[in-house]
Amino acid sequence: MTTTGRGRGGRGGSRTPLGRAASPVRRSPATLRHRYSPAALRHRLSPAALVRRRSPAANRRRSSPAAPRRRRSPAALWRDLLRPWRTRRLLEVHLLVLVLLAAVASSALFLSCRQVQRNADALAAREAPAVQGLAATRLAALRADQEVHALVAGNLIGVAGSGETYRSQLSAADQGLSRIADRTDQDLGTVKGLLATYTDSLTLGASLYRDQPLMREQKLQEAHSLLTREGVGLVPRLDALQRVQLRHAEATAAMGGVQRGVWWLAECALVALALTLLSALFVLRDRCGRDWNAYLLAAFALTALLAVVPLMTVSATEGGLTRAVGELRQITEVSRRVGPEPADAQKRVTKMSEDVREDTDDGAWADRVYRATVTGSLLAVALPALGLGLRLDKDYWRRL
Repeated sequence: MTTTGRGRGGRGGSRTPLGRAASPVRRSPATLRHRYSPAALRHRLSPAALVRRRSPAANRRRSSPAAPRRRRSPAALWRDLLRPWRTRRLLEVHLLVLVLLAAVASSALFLSCRQVQRNADALAAREAPAVQGLAATRLAALRADQEVHALVAGNLIGVAGSGETYRSQLSAADQGLSRIADRTDQDLGTVKGLLATYTDSLTLGASLYRDQPLMREQKLQEAHSLLTREGVGLVPRLDALQRVQLRHAEATAAMGGVQRGVWWLAECALVALALTLLSALFVLRDRCGRDWNAYLLAAFALTALLAVVPLMTVSATEGGLTRAVGELRQITEVSRRVGPEPADAQKRVTKMSEDVREDTDDGAWADRVYRATVTGSLLAVALPALGLGLRLDKDYWRRL
């Protein structure tokens, strides 16, 4: 029943009675008899079958894949992606990428942790004591002036032991400036000269001219003018120094944009390192039939620790530095808004100074974490190199 030769618009070959090109697949005679039986032909050529065949839904089904693809696992997808690579070349590429990522992550962690540690040390050793010393000097000078005027008002000048308080306050102010000179880069020469002149005038008015009321009043007014004269007095100059020193402390404690960028680089490199370690473990198990590599597993655990522990330590250190700067700001405000009782302000400043010292002294454990981070970073470079290097040497390099 079949005809041979060239049909319309097609190549040569056998054709069915319906004019369709025969399938190139050889079928058994029984299959052909069933396929082209009168009942099967009537079913195919029935109106319902023709309508179904020409319906839009049937056309969509014919244009779409026969069946939806089953979702493939990530391991299968990664295996297909790595299939064009030879095993040796794949392991060598993993080794190179692991060493580079570990070196980048270790360098970024080293620089970031070191900078945070330096900031904490600088705030604890230089900036915070300078802010506290300036506030204490200002309050001591104001309290000395208040004590002298209290002695004059109470006619206690000349009484044994009556001038010890203002003398101790003047001594504390002088010692405070001397300690600040070693912790700040600001010029304190003018302030030291004003404090010396103020001390001389106050001492003369309270002791030398105690029997000469006019001279005593003149010296006390001179001392008060040196203390509070707007713009050029001792207190306004100390206010200016406090503002500058507080800005230095805030800049020291703050984490700059470059430092944050280095931290982001370290964290991204550690994440990429962990993923590359997982890929290397997968390749060794899938291609080489090896069990889990102990060096790579240790490197993966170490990478997870390096990504979490230093970041938590730095966050805690930054929190302590932020609290310390806030307390330094309060100390500055208390000393500038002293009110009529400098003694109460001195007590508050002393208490807040203790809080600052506690916040800045928490860096001892951070220093231990920093040293452990340096050691862990070196191991993060060495462990992947050992794990893949030994495997390559045993399976490939030694055979060259």
